[in-house]
Amino acid sequence: MKNTMHFDVIIVGGGLAGLSVALELAPGRRVALIAKTGLTGGASDRAQGGIAAVLDKSDSIDDHVDDTLMAGGGLCDAAATRFIVENGRAAIEWLMDAGVGFTPDAAADMGLHLAREGGHRRRRIAHAADTTGHAVMATLGERLRQRPNISLFEHHQAIDLITTGNPPGARCLGLHALDLASGRKLALRATQTVLATGGAGQVYLHTTNPASATGDGIAMAWRAGCRVSNMEFIQFHPTSLYHPAARSFLISEAVRGEGGVLRLPDGTRFMPAHDPRAELAPRDVVARAIDFEIKTRGLEYVHLDISHQPEAFLREHFPAIFATCLEFGIDISKSPIPVVPAAHYTCGGVLTDLAGRSDMAGLYAVGETACTGLHGANRLASNSLLECVVMGRAAAQAIERDIEREDPRPRLPAHAPRAGGGRAAIPDPDEQAALAHYRDELGRLMWNYAGIVRTDRRLARAQRRIALLREELHAYYANAAPSRDLLELRNLVDVAALIVASACARHESRGLHYSRDWPQALPHALPSVLAAPPLAPA
Repeated sequence: MKNTMHFDVIIVGGGLAGLSVALELAPGRRVALIAKTGLTGGASDRAQGGIAAVLDKSDSIDDHVDDTLMAGGGLCDAAATRFIVENGRAAIEWLMDAGVGFTPDAAADMGLHLAREGGHRRRRIAHAADTTGHAVMATLGERLRQRPNISLFEHHQAIDLITTGNPPGARCLGLHALDLASGRKLALRATQTVLATGGAGQVYLHTTNPASATGDGIAMAWRAGCRVSNMEFIQFHPTSLYHPAARSFLISEAVRGEGGVLRLPDGTRFMPAHDPRAELAPRDVVARAIDFEIKTRGLEYVHLDISHQPEAFLREHFPAIFATCLEFGIDISKSPIPVVPAAHYTCGGVLTDLAGRSDMAGLYAVGETACTGLHGANRLASNSLLECVVMGRAAAQAIERDIEREDPRPRLPAHAPRAGGGRAAIPDPDEQAALAHYRDELGRLMWNYAGIVRTDRRLARAQRRIALLREELHAYYANAAPSRDLLELRNLVDVAALIVASACARHESRGLHYSRDWPQALPHALPSVLAAPPLAPA
């Protein structure tokens, strides 16, 4: 294929997980990093709360592990949890060495101010005010751009992996990508490929995720024959700002950690009636409580009230939240914040080991794209950025070892997967309108039938309609030129099918998966694992 380029490693995704892999490999390897947007366009840049790690002498590894296991509903992988938690301090030190400026506290053990969030028994969240993600991404992004060994392909989208077949026994040789500016298709070859594309929140109508969170890496790995795990566990952030012009802006968990309380419009506080931990209960509990109050009382939103705190305190601890709310006419020092739950985090993903290896040789997955087992049935707040750094660095170290043992220029398969339809990439208004309609339909379908509270009948309806959507899209994709809208919709439909298939198979309520037909948890917690193919690739 024309426009073929060769690298040691290809990384798909420009968030914290992808940058962690790239920067670890940069000194000695030729790396390509593909970002669908710019480096600050993903979920990592939006992260407000911070990074959980054991950084204070009053805290312990065992306490952090226990808090993670408790939040995970008995489904966390114990070995993965301990590995990631034990490497937490090293991850924070690595970021500090890179120049990340966390909020200081001269009296603290490491000189860092530590916040507390729901589900944590200690203050252990290192943060940069309430814009931690941006502080981290700006610092690492600048470092990455200074590395001559890293070729940065911003505004490029991965289409599909190039493989020698399906696992087991097959290996990944790289991928096809689309230059979103020119419409040109590229073949990128490497002995090692890393999927770090983030989550899939855009599969739902309401989400805190950026527009780029369309499950690309999960769908690509699935189509290549890799197993996925725990896809039914979608974390809904309890407190997304309710305002028509403030789509996908979340109000950090840390607001509740600093004393914010949830109230009905008449001022009544309701969380103590749902859980003894009240506002500091894990996110799944808080999200279901808000969902219950909204539906049973016919509300559009509830209130998160932190107006009892002094304005100076709020401006210091939550400058971005204070400023953003003020833009929409809400002074959080005087008025409560209208909030609703929204899809926030994909706890499942591509099944990997503790080096990020997938089922296929030469293919890794890290960050929200992967399922290490850390999050179980529900992610503990601020463990996600921790996992990005720890697993990103672990994957880079494994890649170094794997590269030394493998052919640096493997042959392309005789029949490499095609890179989309054959027509020229000329925008067609009718086609764009059809894709927008499909995407809106899918988002509403998932919100109504596979959301915070589920039933067998609703899931069955979702499964039937998704199967029809996949069939229609398969025919469409065969003849259409690849575009961002088309590729994203294709990935979203595949991910929606995986979420619903996993939810249908779980006959219990556990963590983020709550079923009215199966309200009790089973005696033994088992992960869900889907092995291709119950779904035919689109």
